[in-house]
Amino acid sequence: MEKTEGSESATATGCPSETELAGKARMCEGCPGQALCRQQGGRDPDQEVLDTRMKAIKHKILILSGKGGVGKSSVAACLSMALAELSQKVGVVDLDICGPSIPKLLAVEGREVINSQWGWKPLISPHHDVKVMSVGSLLEQSDNAVIWRGPRKTALIKRFLKDTYWGRLDVLICDTPPGTSDEHLTVVKAMKSTNPDGAVIVTTPQEVAIATIRKELNFCRKMGVHVIGIVENMSGYVCPCCQERTDIFSSGAGERLAIEYSVPFLGRIPIDQVCICVT
Repeated sequence: MEKTEGSESATATGCPSETELAGKARMCEGCPGQALCRQQGGRDPDQEVLDTRMKAIKHKILILSGKGGVGKSSVAACLSMALAELSQKVGVVDLDICGPSIPKLLAVEGREVINSQWGWKPLISPHHDVKVMSVGSLLEQSDNAVIWRGPRKTALIKRFLKDTYWGRLDVLICDTPPGTSDEHLTVVKAMKSTNPDGAVIVTTPQEVAIATIRKELNFCRKMGVHVIGIVENMSGYVCPCCQERTDIFSSGAGERLAIEYSVPFLGRIPIDQVCICVT
C-alpha cells in the first residue's frame, strides 16, 4: 500500500492506534474511539497466521464503492471468472456480511462449507473453479438475516482470511459492502503487511452515485490504499435485437471522476441481457 498525505498526517498527530498503547495512552482520554482501539489496537495476535495465508496469494484486489446497488458483486464475480478463464487460480471472499450475493452469482448457493484440519475449505464454483467463501454459505437458510454489531463482523472477516484454506492462488478478490465502515477497516488493516495490489472502484453514471464514490476515493487516500482504477457499471443499455447502445443513466461520469482524482479509468460496462441471464 502506498503512503498518502492522509496517513502521514494521522501519524504526525501522535495517534497510537497502531501500537500497544492504543486506547490506553493519556491522549486517548475523551476520544470517541477509545473503547474500540482498546479492543483492537496494537499487534493482532492472529496477524502472523493471517500473513502466512495471504503471502501464499500473489495478488489481492479489493472491490470498493461507497454506494450500494452499483454492481460491486457482479463486477467481482465477472472479474474472477474472466481471470480464471485465463488459467489463473482465483478466489473470491465475500465481505458483505449482511447482504452476501456472491454465492448466488458464482452458483455455490445451498452448499455447505467444510471445516477441515487445515481450516475452512472454500466452495468451488462450477464457473471456472473459482474458490468462494461467504457468510451466505454458513447460514442454515439463505434468507436468514445477519444482525451483528461491528466486533462480530470484524472477527468473521479475519476468520475468512486467516482460517480459510485458500492454498496458493494467483488472485484473491475481496467483494466489500457499501460504505467505509468496519468491514473495510478490518480488511485493509489485516492485509496491510502483505502488500495488496489495491482497489477497483465501481460506480454508475448517475451524479448521486458519483457524490458518494468521492468519499470512497478519499477513504482510500486516508488509508493508503492504492486505487487500481474506476469502472463505470450500468453505462448504457445494449438492445438484444439490434445491439444498439442507449445511455439510460447518462454516461462519462466515471471517466470524469478518474480525471478529477488522477486515477486510471478502466472502462464502461453496459447493461447487457447476456450478462443478466448468466448472473
